[in-house]
Amino acid sequence: MICDVCNDKHATVYFTQIIDGQMQKVNLCEGCAAEKGVTDPTGFALADLLLGVGSDAKLGGGEGERVCPSCGFGQAEFKKTGRFGCSDCYTTFNDGLDSLVKAMHRGSEHVGKVPTRYRATKHFTDRIAELKRRLKIAINDENFEEAARLRDEVKEAEEELARNREEAGE
Repeated sequence: MICDVCNDKHATVYFTQIIDGQMQKVNLCEGCAAEKGVTDPTGFALADLLLGVGSDAKLGGGEGERVCPSCGFGQAEFKKTGRFGCSDCYTTFNDGLDSLVKAMHRGSEHVGKVPTRYRATKHFTDRIAELKRRLKIAINDENFEEAARLRDEVKEAEEELARNREEAGE
């Protein structure tokens, strides 16, 4: 691939950025990458390379720009670098942060990875707990037909859980 800036040398640095839902790619040679400050993440904005798309003028800012009181970091700087200046920036720029994080990731809450074996066990234990809760309600309401049906479901789920654990070698 050829460098998108000088259109001359072979590109060795590749960047992809999403701005306003549009994916933009830039391929740079080592010289242009160094010239644009790619090695300094706070001084590099991919959008500035793309013929002015998403440049500071379009990033917002100006007179009504919100600024972090702790570090002085502004919205335009955040949009340019994709990073905050300090931990207080999260509070300052909280409005709309959830939608931004959801767009970048699969959600805004980290749930971690769960081993497959545990996930199956958790499914059964949660189901058994819910069935037992409903069974208590049915007994208290003297709905004995429903209680008998739920008792049988609990027994089935417990047997299935035991089989599952046996297969997993627990």
